[in-house]
Amino acid sequence: MDGGGAERWSAVADEWAASWGRVAAPVWGPMLTAAGVGPGTRVLDVGCGTGELLAHLGALGARGWGVDPAPAMRARAALVPGADVRDGDADRLPFGGSSMDVVVAVNALQFAEDTFGALDEVTRVLVPGGAVAVANWAEGARNDLDVVERAVARAQDDDPLPDGELRAPGGLAAVLAEAGLRPVASGIAPTPWHATDDDRLVRGLLLGEDPATVERLAPVVVAAARPFRTAAGGYVLRNAFRWVVARTPGGSPDPA
Repeated sequence: MDGGGAERWSAVADEWAASWGRVAAPVWGPMLTAAGVGPGTRVLDVGCGTGELLAHLGALGARGWGVDPAPAMRARAALVPGADVRDGDADRLPFGGSSMDVVVAVNALQFAEDTFGALDEVTRVLVPGGAVAVANWAEGARNDLDVVERAVARAQDDDPLPDGELRAPGGLAAVLAEAGLRPVASGIAPTPWHATDDDRLVRGLLLGEDPATVERLAPVVVAAARPFRTAAGGYVLRNAFRWVVARTPGGSPDPA
């Protein structure tokens, strides 16, 4: 993420926390269990955002560090008791070699300038046999959010973004293996997103847009989300994250 991108994320930190901070929470349990996270585990959260995963790590008794390039995101994450939050991203991790037991990247790896360079950085800071836990949005067909995003793209005469390699079935594991890591566990988790009313729907899905753009695109968002409207007048968009845990070379073999 470039400096301008970091400032844009900073500008929406509070709204991000309210709308999206815990959207990936269903992934945390199975992924962290597979990575062996427990009391005393040293865990680095890459792209820690506003710190929700760091708080969860603290509740598990793990020792949490976070990096994020957006100052306002870091400021919120730094409020998590016991967390050490620093300026950085996947391409530049401000830690020494073999200083972490687990590195987690949730909805973050795709922002790296160089995916394989970032994974080299992750490997550098991990102990031999340490775990890399990566989670990303699954393919568009599994995400109601993509229905709305395609409608917004059409309204702006843009082509919808295609699914990237990290979203496809097997894509994350293939990238990690190509980077010299050994995938040991994977899964898919439902990650529904809720909005209480039209205003929350529009604010969440057009996060970061200028007021004129929000006003113009709000009817498009509401119309596209109509199939996901609840009887109470809110919305539930059903989505999914894929996750993979891999290990660096060395260390003890996994138990049978």
